This record gives sequence, C-alpha cells and structure tokens, in this order.
Amino acid sequence: MTRTAPTTPASPAPATNGAPGAPAAPLLSARSLYKTYRLGRVDVPVLRGVDLDVRRGEWVAVLGASGSGKSTLLHLLGGLDRPDRPAPPSAARAESGRPAGRIAFDGRDLAELSARELDRYRSESVGFVFQFYHLLPELRVLENVTIAAMVRYGRFGFARRRAEVEDHAKALLGSFGLSHRLGHRPAELSGGERQRVAIARALMNDPPVLLADEPTGNLDHATGEAILDEIARTRYAAGLTMVMVTHDREIAARADRVVRLTDGRVA
Repeated sequence: MTRTAPTTPASPAPATNGAPGAPAAPLLSARSLYKTYRLGRVDVPVLRGVDLDVRRGEWVAVLGASGSGKSTLLHLLGGLDRPDRPAPPSAARAESGRPAGRIAFDGRDLAELSARELDRYRSESVGFVFQFYHLLPELRVLENVTIAAMVRYGRFGFARRRAEVEDHAKALLGSFGLSHRLGHRPAELSGGERQRVAIARALMNDPPVLLADEPTGNLDHATGEAILDEIARTRYAAGLTMVMVTHDREIAARADRVVRLTDGRVA
C-alpha cells in the first residue's frame, strides 16, 4: 500500500527589501566554493565552484550521488569547515564580482567572524541533523538535548537557566512524542526515536537555519517518511530555513527547490 504524505501548508512567500518586486537578500549565500582534501600525496577535489543562495524560510534540497560534494557543502554552510581560499586563478572571482570562496549568513561573511563569533554562529544560528544521530551514549535523552544549551551558555550560564532550558527541551521532546523517554539512554531507543532526539537537539537553541545531512538515510522507509513529516511540520511551524542533502529524488521532491550536485558542481 502506498503511503501518502500529509499535506503541509505552502511556504510563506519570500519577503522583499522594500522596492516593488525586489527579492529579499538571501539568508545564506555561497559564491564560488572550492574544497580539496589531501589523501596521502593525492589531492582530491570535492567542490569545484559552487554558487548557492537560500532565501529566508525556504527549504532547499541538495540532490546528488554519493561523492558529489553534498555533505562537504553542508559543512561549509554550517561553519564546520572553511572553503579553499583563494579559489583557483581561473575562478578567482565569482560572477557577482565578490571574492570567491565566500559564505555569508544574513549578509555577513563567515570568514570575517572571530573564533568566538563563529562558535556563536554554529550554536545559535544553525542546527545540525546528521544521518547517524551523533548522540552521546552515556547521557540520557533529556541531557542529550540540553547539552546544546550548555554549549551555547557555558557551564555557569547553563546552571542559571537550567529549569528554563529543561522545560524547553521537554516541550520539544514532547512535540516529537518522546515525553516517556526522557530518562532513557540512546541504546534503549529505536532508530526513529534517536533521530527525533537529534532533531530536538538541533532545535534546542531556536536556530533560524536547519542543516540536515541524509536525516533518514539510516532508517527504514516508513520510519523515514514519518521523520520527514515531522521535520516538515516543525520547519513550517517555526519558519525555519532548511537545507537538506539527499540522494533520494522522492525526498528532494518535498522541498521548495532542488539543487543538483554532480562532481562537485551545480548541474
């Protein structure tokens, strides 16, 4: 029997900058991204000049085969890694005239951020969801979610806000049907439950951007569909901007827009 995904409300129309018909500046913008890794004596190019704009409130799916550079692009957008700078001479500047290898959030180049500002960007502005959950096995469910707030506020700041933080974490977990699992450890959860905990952790600090890397790739089809439904519901309710990488065309079809990567380039 074919499962039909529930209908979700249409995405809000993009805002404008004030001039009639003028589109809003992108919330996330990437220009001429190159990334090469060195394996032994061999240089392995992964990204070969990627441009991408993501508008506020938009869901963009990055579709591509394994090895096409999807995860690398997501890591760069999230500030987990930096693009190569400068870019190769043949593409030293993007078409817009701005320097190549540039990633901007709300108009601010990530390369201009101090180490502390970049930490704040990663903990407050973006939430990450990965294929393999990355939950801490020794912590209980509630602790795995609140640890995001501990990273944001520091140990003493977290201690002052603990009751408020835990109430927020419980509400998030409750929205994913996990109120009865607060005291369990990851090993006691199913794959779908672990991913729901990971999503709650990603949303703990109320980030405006959610970056999801194959979030259903480690789940069976039915569970994966349920997780996608919940992500779509949460994304709409919170007005999130989302970039999700996937190799699955059916998953990509749920997004507002699809960007295809082939051999490190936008196809």
